[in-house]
Amino acid sequence: MKTLSLLLAITWSQWGGGPRHTGSIDVNAQRLALKLAEHVVDPHVETKRAEAGGALLVHYQTPLSDGNEVFMESIGGTYSSFSNWSTQTWGIRKFVWQDEELAAEWRAESDWVPVPPGAARFEPVFHAALTEERVYMPAAGGTVLEVDRTSGALLRRLGSFSTQLDPTIYVTSPLTIDGAGNIYYNALKLAAGNPWGSAHQGAWLVKIAPDGTASRASYTELVANAPSPGAQCTTEFAPDFPLPPSPNAVAPSSICGPQRAGLNVTPAVAPDGTIYTVSRAHFNSRWGYLVAVNPDLRPKWSASLRNRFNDGCNVLLPPNGQPGGCRAGATTGVDPTDNQPGSGAINDNATSSPVVAPDGTIYYGAFTRYNYSQGQMMRFSASGQYMSAYPFGWDVTPALWEHDGTFSLITKENRYDGVGSYCSGCSTDRVAGNEAGYLITQLSPELTPEWSFRSTNQTQERPVGYEWCVNAPAVDNRGVVYVNSEDGHLYAIDQGGTLRERIFLKLVLGAAYTPLSLGADGKIYTQNAGVLFAVGQEPAKKQRAVRR
Repeated sequence: MKTLSLLLAITWSQWGGGPRHTGSIDVNAQRLALKLAEHVVDPHVETKRAEAGGALLVHYQTPLSDGNEVFMESIGGTYSSFSNWSTQTWGIRKFVWQDEELAAEWRAESDWVPVPPGAARFEPVFHAALTEERVYMPAAGGTVLEVDRTSGALLRRLGSFSTQLDPTIYVTSPLTIDGAGNIYYNALKLAAGNPWGSAHQGAWLVKIAPDGTASRASYTELVANAPSPGAQCTTEFAPDFPLPPSPNAVAPSSICGPQRAGLNVTPAVAPDGTIYTVSRAHFNSRWGYLVAVNPDLRPKWSASLRNRFNDGCNVLLPPNGQPGGCRAGATTGVDPTDNQPGSGAINDNATSSPVVAPDGTIYYGAFTRYNYSQGQMMRFSASGQYMSAYPFGWDVTPALWEHDGTFSLITKENRYDGVGSYCSGCSTDRVAGNEAGYLITQLSPELTPEWSFRSTNQTQERPVGYEWCVNAPAVDNRGVVYVNSEDGHLYAIDQGGTLRERIFLKLVLGAAYTPLSLGADGKIYTQNAGVLFAVGQEPAKKQRAVRR
């Protein structure tokens, strides 16, 4: 029988594959020859697309796999509208490969509901995790349901801190399981009736030990260096473009609110047991922190994401005084919307989560609006020192490929076409070296580009290609990168940035930034338009039969 630590090494058990979120397992992935299976996991896609003008504004679970078993989110109920997600239901469906068919075996229903709309435009993610004998899935009241992997039976509810479930407490993240079997996730208690306009009533990092014992730590205590909830935090200038209003202008401020985890942020766990998560002020996404927590949930350190970048006015933006640039005389490098060095924001529409590298460094993709909404991939040391950044980080948890005694990061790099430089009404003009285009980029540990693969599937409507609609790429043991595109294809990209192959899935589809995963036998599991796909090569015995 496999031990838990071995299970986490050879299966895709959670967000990012394992507790470090590296987006990789030690397998040689199969060719993208055939769609071996497809199953609808969200029957409400067409209704959701109609409401969003054709886009699909949903974050879906990573397909989880272990041997011949696959576990995937399953959505039911009815879909009312963006203003009421909770008429839907969520659960986990188990599939098993039988006679080369992926057959549905059972569905376990959860009573989880997402946070109310208002903070995020994208439907938040419902995301389970696997152990050797159990499936754990988010549930109501900030709790987790334990499910028997064989039968689908609900075994017990974990993570409750009161005798009755509190409907105003929500599980707001995927679940992370470390090598010792501890479960970690984020929970948030919102004010009934005005969840996003009032201070939240509690925000916690929750830990469930293997014996089911639950403990939690308040984000207020974990981020002790953050401004107090009633303090004033810098916001943005009024939209009197171009910005800033003058070279010495001071941006306004407003109440920060208490700290909480960003929606969809999945805690990562390093080999030494340190938990990494990301926090922000409830009312201000620009006041964010990368947070390190000891295994007993005592604070270790928290590092601010504020004022880290100097690539705004006159750098990534056109020269001051020109279309898309800052006001004439603005200080080089500042974010024109607050006239300060750029800050990594924690956007509740994203799923970006920390990645722990072999050398202990931590990477996190933050949002920034001043650079055409591209964000920044930020790098921190194991002791919390900010080290460097790369100018794309929006809604992506990069994959990490270990090779030749070092490692590389693989991320999407969407240099958006038609997006104003730092406001929706700003010019779309760009500087040389930051032209519009859609790339998959591999970075060194220091965030230096090693290669890029550019989307060249161009149409009259998409003259610079299609966005990479992936928020967590996958990479196999050869360094082959697997990503989804809004052009409807699944791509395999070789080291050096050359196309290996691709396969069309279902629809050319905007948004729906989804993760994908690898099975232990090298199959690729991915999604398009609310459908789970298994992709790979024809089984060997069928190949032999054809040759005969």
